[in-house]
Amino acid sequence: MGRAVRGTVLAQVALLAQVALLAGVLTGCSESAEDGDAKPSAKPSASAAESATADAKDAVKSGGSVGAAGSACELPVTFDTAEKWQPEAIETEAPGGGSGSEEDELAAELAEGLLHQGPFTAACEIDAKPAGNIGFIRVWTGEAGAKVGEAQALLKEFVAAEGNTGKAEYSEFSSDSGVLGTEVAYLYTSEALEETKKERAFVTVTPDGPVVVHLGGLDTREHEDMLPAYELAKRTLSTA
Repeated sequence: MGRAVRGTVLAQVALLAQVALLAGVLTGCSESAEDGDAKPSAKPSASAAESATADAKDAVKSGGSVGAAGSACELPVTFDTAEKWQPEAIETEAPGGGSGSEEDELAAELAEGLLHQGPFTAACEIDAKPAGNIGFIRVWTGEAGAKVGEAQALLKEFVAAEGNTGKAEYSEFSSDSGVLGTEVAYLYTSEALEETKKERAFVTVTPDGPVVVHLGGLDTREHEDMLPAYELAKRTLSTA
């Protein structure tokens, strides 16, 4: 498994721990995000999604693929990655060996949130920084046994586990190779940063288990800049 990604996850844990501690000092308490708090510019739009899908076909070049045996991430599915985006498998072992302090406990809790979301476990991280953006496409896998008809329910569980989400819009899709799946566009509000941004994910169910491909981003602008890479993944999705 990739040491670089483990380092990325640990760095994110440290950063999030600092943000959470700072937020606690500044606000003294957390407030739940309401749908009405979302910025108008961050409102998900079905027409915008359709437009992004259409434009994406000519907006990004493939730089390789992940999922197959011998690739950077071996997965139940394969798909193309955008040019310059860097994929790396994720180690799911949470950091250990802490002193048992409050900071270590917070770091462990945040690590758990980064490595697991609902019934899914992080499996692959595709970094956009080499292409000039701040964000990732992350792939999450679930246990075998799910049925195709459960795809939307599984995706709803994934979104709900993220917390502070709203205005979710679900739709069905089919990749160029005929793989069926369910997609969601939604809003996520960070309590610590007091900011609402767009996020997007799709799920498909395979004999080896369901797979979620998720696109976040530093903010809504970064998210929209990275959409072509996400659309490339969805369009080229195939079973491994």
